[in-house]
Amino acid sequence: MTRILIADDHQMFIDGIKSLLSSNNQFSVIGEAHNGQEVVDFISKEKVDIVLLDMNMPVMDGMQALKIIKEKFPIVKVVMLTMFSTRDYIEKLLKAGANGYILKNTGKEELTLGIETVMRGESFFSKEVTERIMEGLQGKKANHRSTGIVELTEREKEVLTLIVKEMTSQEIADKLFISTNTVETHRKNLISKLNVKNIAGLVKYALQNGLTED
Repeated sequence: MTRILIADDHQMFIDGIKSLLSSNNQFSVIGEAHNGQEVVDFISKEKVDIVLLDMNMPVMDGMQALKIIKEKFPIVKVVMLTMFSTRDYIEKLLKAGANGYILKNTGKEELTLGIETVMRGESFFSKEVTERIMEGLQGKKANHRSTGIVELTEREKEVLTLIVKEMTSQEIADKLFISTNTVETHRKNLISKLNVKNIAGLVKYALQNGLTED
C-alpha cells in the first residue's frame, strides 16, 4: 500500500484530495501538513512513500521542503501540486528533484495515475505541464547545436522525446515499431550516456539541453 502525506496550507484542499483518494484501496493517506517544516518533521518520524506537496505555504514553502526531502530522504517521492505552469517554474522544480508536477485543477483520474506512475519510478506531469516542457525543449534547440552536448543517435532522440511525452515502454515500442526490450535498452543507454540516475533525470536533461527529435 502506498503511504501518502498531503501538504497544503488550505484544509479544504487537503480534505478534497483525501476524498478523491479514499476509494482506492492501494492508497493510504497517513498524514497531512500545513507547511514545509511540518512535512520535513513528519517524514523524519514516519515512513512515507510519496508526498503531495503544495508550493505556496507559510514557514517553509514547497521548494525549500522539496530540496530538503531530496537531500535527507531521497527515497521519498514528491509530486508537486500547484496552479503555476510556466516553463521557468517547472524547470526549477525539476532541477530540485520533483518526481511529478500536477496542476491543482486536475481530476481524480489524473491524480491517481500520477501517483501510480511516480511510484513505479517514472516521472509524471499534467498534460498542460508536458506541453510547457515541450515548448521549452523546442525553443532551446537552436541554442544548443554546437555546445558539446552528448551526441545521441536519431533513434535515441526519438525514444527520449517519447519518454518526455510520458509514453510507456509499450507505447513507445508500438509507435516506433520496435520491441519493448529494445525500448528498455535505449532507455538504459540514455541514462548511462547522459549520466543521470532515472527517468526524471532524462526529462531534466532534455529540458535543459533541448535534446528532442527534429
